[in-house]
Amino acid sequence: MAVKYSRQRQMIYNFLMTRKDHPTADVVYRNVRQEYPNISLGTVYRNLTLLADRGEILRLQVGDGVDHFDADTSKHCHFFCSSCGAVTDMQLDCLEEMLAKAQQKSQGRIESQSTCFYGTCEKCLDKSMEK
Repeated sequence: MAVKYSRQRQMIYNFLMTRKDHPTADVVYRNVRQEYPNISLGTVYRNLTLLADRGEILRLQVGDGVDHFDADTSKHCHFFCSSCGAVTDMQLDCLEEMLAKAQQKSQGRIESQSTCFYGTCEKCLDKSMEK
C-alpha cells in the first residue's frame, strides 16, 4: 500500500539516521520538536509505528519497558546496558550461521530475528572501578 509523503515522517526518519544510540519515541519527539515545534507526541508515535511496520526502521524491545528505534535495518545484534540503559549495535560474524541453524531447527519460516545481549557497558564498568 502506498503511503502519502509526510514532511514530519521524513524529519523523524532523518533524525533517526543521525543516531546510533537507539532513541525512544520521547527522545525523538524532543529533538524533532526543536525543528518542527508544532509536531505532537502522538504524531511521532504514529510515524515511528508506520516506519517500523513498513520495515524502514527497527523497533527494539530490550526489556526496559520502552520501545527504542534504529534506522539501521541491516542484520545485527544489540547490547543493552542494564546499568545506564544504553543500547548499542554489535556486528557478529556468526550471525548468518546462527540464522541458518535456527532455520534448520524451525518447523516454519523465520522472517526476522532480534538478538540482544545484556550486561554492563564499558563506561559503567569504568565508573564502578573509579569508586
